[in-house]
Amino acid sequence: MNTIIDYMKRNYKILLAVVCLSVTLFAFKMNSGNENDADPDKDKLLLELLTFVLEKGHYSPAVIDDAFSKGVYKDFIQALDPSKRFFLQSDIDEFAKYETDLDDQLINKDLTFFNLAYDRLMQRMEEGKLIYKSVLSKPFDYTIDESFNTDYEKAPYAKTSAELKDKWRKQIKLSTLSSLVDRMEMQDNKNKTGVDKSVKEPVVQVKEGEQFDQSYYDKTKNTAVETGKTKTFVELEKETRESSAKSLDEYFGFIKDLDRNDWFSVYINSITARFDPHTNYLAPEEKERFDVSISGKLEGIGARLQKKNDYTEISELISGGPAWRGKQLESGDLIMKVAQGDKEPVDVVGMRLDDVVKKIKGPKGTEVRLTVKKVDGTITVISIIRDIVEIEETYAKSSIVNKNGLKYGVIYLPKFYIDFENKDGRDAGKDIAIEVDRLKKAGVNGIVLDVRDDGGGSLSTVVDIAGLFIEDGPIVQIKSAGKNKEVLYDRDKKIEWDGPLVIMVNSFSASASEILAAAIQDYKRGIIIGSKQTYGKGTVQNVIDLNQFVRSSSVGDLGALKTTTQKFYRINGGSTQLEGVSSDIVMPDRYAYLKMGERDVENAMPWDKIDQADYKVWTKNSNFNQAITNSKNRIAQNQQFQLVEDNAKWIDSRSEENVYSLNIDKFKLAQTEIEGKAKKYKPILDYKNELKFTSLPSEQEIMAKDAALKEKRERWHEALSKDIYVEEALNVLDDLQAKGIVKKAIPVKFKKDKLAKS
Repeated sequence: MNTIIDYMKRNYKILLAVVCLSVTLFAFKMNSGNENDADPDKDKLLLELLTFVLEKGHYSPAVIDDAFSKGVYKDFIQALDPSKRFFLQSDIDEFAKYETDLDDQLINKDLTFFNLAYDRLMQRMEEGKLIYKSVLSKPFDYTIDESFNTDYEKAPYAKTSAELKDKWRKQIKLSTLSSLVDRMEMQDNKNKTGVDKSVKEPVVQVKEGEQFDQSYYDKTKNTAVETGKTKTFVELEKETRESSAKSLDEYFGFIKDLDRNDWFSVYINSITARFDPHTNYLAPEEKERFDVSISGKLEGIGARLQKKNDYTEISELISGGPAWRGKQLESGDLIMKVAQGDKEPVDVVGMRLDDVVKKIKGPKGTEVRLTVKKVDGTITVISIIRDIVEIEETYAKSSIVNKNGLKYGVIYLPKFYIDFENKDGRDAGKDIAIEVDRLKKAGVNGIVLDVRDDGGGSLSTVVDIAGLFIEDGPIVQIKSAGKNKEVLYDRDKKIEWDGPLVIMVNSFSASASEILAAAIQDYKRGIIIGSKQTYGKGTVQNVIDLNQFVRSSSVGDLGALKTTTQKFYRINGGSTQLEGVSSDIVMPDRYAYLKMGERDVENAMPWDKIDQADYKVWTKNSNFNQAITNSKNRIAQNQQFQLVEDNAKWIDSRSEENVYSLNIDKFKLAQTEIEGKAKKYKPILDYKNELKFTSLPSEQEIMAKDAALKEKRERWHEALSKDIYVEEALNVLDDLQAKGIVKKAIPVKFKKDKLAKS
């Protein structure tokens, strides 16, 4: 949920000049060596750089004192052991003497506390491996009357090794118990009907603290049919332990891939979080992922990789990428070796996933040769020429739908992306303009712009997108610490779309999404519909490459710092910080009562207000207020929305229930009771709005040649056809139509059917 802006380049140069005055602080030569080895000099340099840049460049620098130290201490310990299954109380007692010393250690570049905590964690993790293997080596006794509390925040640390082992036992037992009950239910369904019910309704394996949304096994049965074979309780119990052991093996395999630098990054981010929640250190690999995220593209082969034990597996080919075009690499293939062109191949079995990725990625036009074990067991060498890979899921997309004799367009924007390195590259502003133009040519009567779950991105693209819908004027106000405000304008008098407009938001619409929604709302250019309020992030971050402050290249890549440098404000003067944007039309949300916004995050910056900008409200929506009233009345009378609201309250009440019985009979009884209540809310997932969504002709031509894209679009259209929120947004477009637009009459019988379902 970050707003990263090219607008900041001018301010960044000022900051750079300030920092460069002290560049000699960081110009000494570093020790060379393996980048995964401990390098205290590099760590101290990193702390010095971060402290200096944050104090000079942050919008509101934190005071580095004992209170600061306590916050760093708390965040770091919690990050190392969130479920309190590694550290003992004696470890915490030993760490506690540093609780108010970390501010001094930071100033003096002292790594004593980090080294102690890191070394102890490595020791406790090795002990944890032995514990889980021992716990899973023998069957659980599910007849014992005991329970487990998953509220880790309030749970105490284990005082002894025996107590810690018992905590592991109960934690694993809960996981295997929920899995065991699932398996028994699936087989019981087959035994009763001959059909595995899970094929129709996917069974969700419940993790610690999660709730259950499915039927559970009838306790009078203890055997069932699965794949033509009856399995006993003993066999099923063994299967669950084996499955749990595999999951924990994979977890510890992932942990094994983390080196000291990774854990030091955790420590650094415990420091940066004291400034505000959106100031973060980006280690080199993380910086690279961030760049890909914000631009939506990378240079490589176009494949998603995942770790599978010691192997690197192809999990997905990115549509349109060189690996996808080559048709030789497949999902499920295991990468054994990687060679750069005709050079000697390097064995990557057992290598860290990030290191494998580094070897496979590379500049456009270069060759990489992969030795892969195919899914059929054969081993082959595949040559791929790297290219620019666009991650399609990053980009805007649109659909059209016919409703009541009118045609509407729906545009989904997952993030406000931009390519900072290439001004001619794709960005959200240009792409939304293209989608609007295509929808106009298709003859739509209204547009829904969906920014639900859009966490933000480039501010310049927000200005461009908002400018598509107004003649000209201010879009957002920016304020730096100790400076006068600056207003960003749309200066193009051209209006790309002057018809009915609805912006869809939810509680995860953040940052740039909130700027767009706020501008459209302040102008009364369109109607904002969605959750009660958006996320509430009203701050601007700038990414600073730390490598430019060091003259010696022997230090290695230092990564980057993303720091809060400014706050943005609506054109009416109010901040979106904490408060977000309140929807004109509030639709019930299943997660409305859970704490998930900026206002619920520790150390968030405060709300404030500045003078409003000079702007003129849009006057061409004659039935604007009536459309809002009509929608509120529909929602209030709609049984489906009432069910969602009731479900939200139930979910909120369930969120405080953290104690689970580990006795199988009591566990099943409790879950049966929960499922009995949850069945009431099943119609929420089964809802269909009876609308048919299709791609525009230009995209249909591409889909005819791209099966992967066709499948993705069909899944999206299916999701839209089940989305009651999109349906109501289209209803609002209906109500916004000018009086001269004639809508097709709806048969009375159809109206009654719709009311009966709503």
